[in-house]
Order: sequence, then structure tokens, then C-alpha cells
Amino acid sequence: MMISATHLLLIESNPADAKLIKDALRNDSTTFIVEWVTSLVEALKYLAKNPVEVILLDLTLPDGKGLDTFDKVIAAAPDALILVLSAATDEKLMRDALKRGAHDYFAKGHIDAHWLPRALNYILERKASSTALSDSDKRFRAMSDASPLGIFVSDAQGNCIYTNAAYHTISGLTLEETLGTNWTSAIHPEDRMKAISDWGDAVRNHASFVAEVRFLRKDKSVLWTRLNAAMIHADGSKEKSLGYVQIVEDISERKAMEKILRLSEETVFEQQERAQVTLNSIGDGVLTTNLAGKVSYLNRVAETLTGWPLKDALGLPLEKVFTLIDAETRKPFVNPENVAVETNTTVKLPVNLLLVRRDGTESPIEDSIAPIHNRDNQVTGAVIVFHDVSETRAMAQKMLHMAQHDFLTGLANRALITERLTRALGLAQRKKKQVALLFIDLDNFKQINDSLGHAIGDKLLQSVAKRMTEVVRTTDTVCRQGGDEFVILLTEIEQSQDAAQVAEKLISAFSLPHIIHDCELDVTLSIGVSVYPDDGKDVESLFQHADAAMYCAKTGGRNNYQFFRADMNPHKGVPVARIV
Repeated sequence: MMISATHLLLIESNPADAKLIKDALRNDSTTFIVEWVTSLVEALKYLAKNPVEVILLDLTLPDGKGLDTFDKVIAAAPDALILVLSAATDEKLMRDALKRGAHDYFAKGHIDAHWLPRALNYILERKASSTALSDSDKRFRAMSDASPLGIFVSDAQGNCIYTNAAYHTISGLTLEETLGTNWTSAIHPEDRMKAISDWGDAVRNHASFVAEVRFLRKDKSVLWTRLNAAMIHADGSKEKSLGYVQIVEDISERKAMEKILRLSEETVFEQQERAQVTLNSIGDGVLTTNLAGKVSYLNRVAETLTGWPLKDALGLPLEKVFTLIDAETRKPFVNPENVAVETNTTVKLPVNLLLVRRDGTESPIEDSIAPIHNRDNQVTGAVIVFHDVSETRAMAQKMLHMAQHDFLTGLANRALITERLTRALGLAQRKKKQVALLFIDLDNFKQINDSLGHAIGDKLLQSVAKRMTEVVRTTDTVCRQGGDEFVILLTEIEQSQDAAQVAEKLISAFSLPHIIHDCELDVTLSIGVSVYPDDGKDVESLFQHADAAMYCAKTGGRNNYQFFRADMNPHKGVPVARIV
């Protein structure tokens, strides 16, 4: 591989010193191309016409001495690597030159053919490495700050506990300024009460909360946002909350486009060039139709989302270009464009729709359809503004999964199993079925965890979770309640003996050791069983009675299971039970 030569300008009035330096670099001529001048005037003329990478500068020239000479040279070649040539008595002058931008200095009396080229190459490599490191750091910061969606997480009272960089940009507030504020505080006062009311309706109806509101920023400017919010439930209760997650998207550009598109067609034509640039600059897809329902325009985002170029889509029926299906039923969805035109109102589509691209791929979207008017306020067609919500929904799903699952084992947590138990009880009551709850405690786990360490203990808990999951049906739920306690929900069983068979399978499965880091670890199970409706008809009593039966299994010798009996009082201490 060829290495390009480095252009070096030697500014030295003493011929003997210049010869010494040139001779030192002569054997390295493939690396350095040396130009020699003897005065400041010659140097400045040369630099005005020729780029150089390295300058060796003597500060005792006939027409220029000291730091004034250095300042003129660095002004003429600000990107060059400047090294000052010094005599033994010039140490203070050299230090001052370094402060003004010199990269290093060389003592004339120590220059030789072995040392000088190597020193110069080292300095050049160091500069290149520093520049590469700086560029890498800039790229990393740019990528980490690129997320366009704002995130606001609050506690159960709605007070902020976290916001991200995108939220700071949208709100104009810093992280410190957002912490402790209420989730509604950034909403414009004129939109705030409706947003609170809509949120209350969503909570009561267990529905998704989506709202478009204005934000009043720190500098008093106003921008439009789309809010997607969800409650983090506690213990499966749809009324009790641990907090809220709010996704905030800046939709100011889309709102501006909606306003533009509601102008008459005549005005749009007059401003066509400016509108075209603007429409192709926003992040939402824009599609328009005429009164016959034929496509009349798509912007670039709409072309990408539908897979249809404008030239191919013009004049086609809307249903062919903008094909929608229900995400759950997979049935085609009739686009309400006719409703928007006939009723002269804006229509929003349901949140569970998928847009089918021309190549058959699908993406979840949100959109609104509004009528287009001419100058006489007559409807001449419709405009659809839509965008891909894959990222927003994926983030919401991820946060919901984290709120309902144990981080270590991936099993359901207490909140999720409580919710599923509540649903299973209602189903069992209607179908005249039974439901069983198995409360499980690992025998001897504490000794293993304390003696071998938490890392081994965590691996053991993961192995336990995997083995339990393999024993039960896919319709059943395995939960890690905390520590070394697990709960299994058996839905729609015919009789109590079904639960006994599962308990026996579990005990049998745990008769084999767990291999963790080449260690054979033996843990057994103490299992307590409660059955609906015999042992309780609600979530709380079934949990309490299974816990009481588990205690009896524990004190009755471990490695066994017990069904709840009436003499096992969970409130007054539990007697030793008979082993089943």
C-alpha cells in the first residue's frame, strides 16, 4: 500500500542548521518532502500558495523574531502541525509558543538522522489518533441523542421521576426542571382539563389513551404533541397504579400541514411549489383523493409507507393504494373516506389497523381523514394524514412487559398472575370449572445462595423457572413471587386430583439435580395447594390458603405437597399438616 508523502516547510536562516535538518530527513525522502526558506517573508509567500502539513520554525529569523513571528505563521497555516526549533537558552520562549498552539519544540543541538524522522512520524500519528478519537466521540453522541420520541415516566400521583433528551427538546425543560412536576404541567392550560378528563375515561374503560394537545414550552412558545399514555398496574388491579408512562411526539409539522391542506384547492395550486417542498419534508404520510375516491396526490413519506410511487398511484381507487386490515381479525377495513366527505367532518381511524404495502408487508399506523374545501367551502375531496407507529407501540409493549414480568427469570410477576387469576375465576364460574393455585417454596435454597454466592443462586433460580415451565401446560401461568417463592396458576381443571398430579410431577422433576457451573445442586419443593371454589372464591383468600398449605408442607418434612384444610388458619399460625 502506498503511503503519501508529508509536505514539510523548513523556516531556518542558518544554512548549517538547515543542512543538518535536511540531511536528517534525506534518508526518509519517501515520507517527507522538504521545502526550505530562510526568512519570514518567504515563508508567508510560500504558505499563501502551498498547503503544508508540518512546519519546522526557527524563531530567530532576520526579519522576524519571537512570538510575533509564530503568530504570523500559525495565522497563515492554522491547520499545519508547527514544531519550533530552539537553542538551549530559549526554554521560556518555547513554553510560550506551546501555549499559543505549537505542537512541540526541538533542540537544534540534538537533531540527528535517526531521531528526527521518527519523532516527526510519532507526532503525526498522535495527531491523527487524536482527530479520529474526537470524530468517534462526536458520532457516538449524535447517535445517542437521535431518538425523536419523548418519554415521561411518573409515579402513582402523576409526578415525574424520569424524562429523556427528546422530551427536554419538546418541552424546553432540563431533566432537573421536569423531575417532580405533574404529567399535565407542560400541557397548555386551554387543553389541560380535556386531557385530564379523557385520561380519566380511558382509565375507567381500561382503554388506550391517545390525545393530541398543545405543549406550553419553557420559553412560552406553543407546539402540538401526540400523547400515548398507559398505567403501570399494581398487583393486577386496574384501579391501583404504580405510575404512568407517557410517550410524547412533536406533531407541529403535521398540524401545520393539516391547516395548509384545509385551504381551498385554488390556494394550494397557487402555493404548489412551496407546499410540495413542505409536504415532502415532514415525517407523516399525506394522501389526497378527489370526490370519486381516486388518488390525486402522495407525498414521499406516503409513497414509502404504501409502496406506491405517485406516478403509479394517480387515478387508482383509494382502497387499492391505501389498503387497511384489522390487526386482530385480519379482515379488510373499509376506509371511512366517504364518511369524511359526506359528513364534512374529520374522521379518526381505530388504533388497531395495519397498512398493507404494495409488496404485502404490513405496518401499524394511526391516521385521520379530513375533507378538502374549495374557496366556496364546497367539499372537493379528502386528505389522509398518517404515520407508522411501530416504534411507539414496540416501546409501549416493552415497558408493559417489564412491568408484568420478573427481570431475572422472565416469568410472570405477582401483578400479572393476580390479573390472570381474576380472569380465570370469572371464566371458571361461568363454565362450572375449578381453578388451582400452587404456592411453592424452594427447600435449602438459602443455604446454597449464602454458601456459593448470589451469581450461582441467580443461575439456579433461572434453572428452576425453566423446569417448572416444562412441567405445566402452556395455558397455565408460572410466577416468581419473589426470592425463592413461586406460584403456579392452573386454569379450568376438572377436579382437585388434577392439581395433585401437577404437584407430583413437579416434585418428581426436582428429584434430579441442577447443573450450575459444573456443580450438582439439589433443591426440593414444598407446595401448598388451594382450589376454587372449595378453598376460596376470590384472589386474596386463594393466595392466603395456598400459602398456609405450603407452610404445612414445609414444617411437615419438606419435599411434599399439601392441600388446604379448614384447620390451617392462615391468620392464627398454621399447624403441621398430614403429608398427602
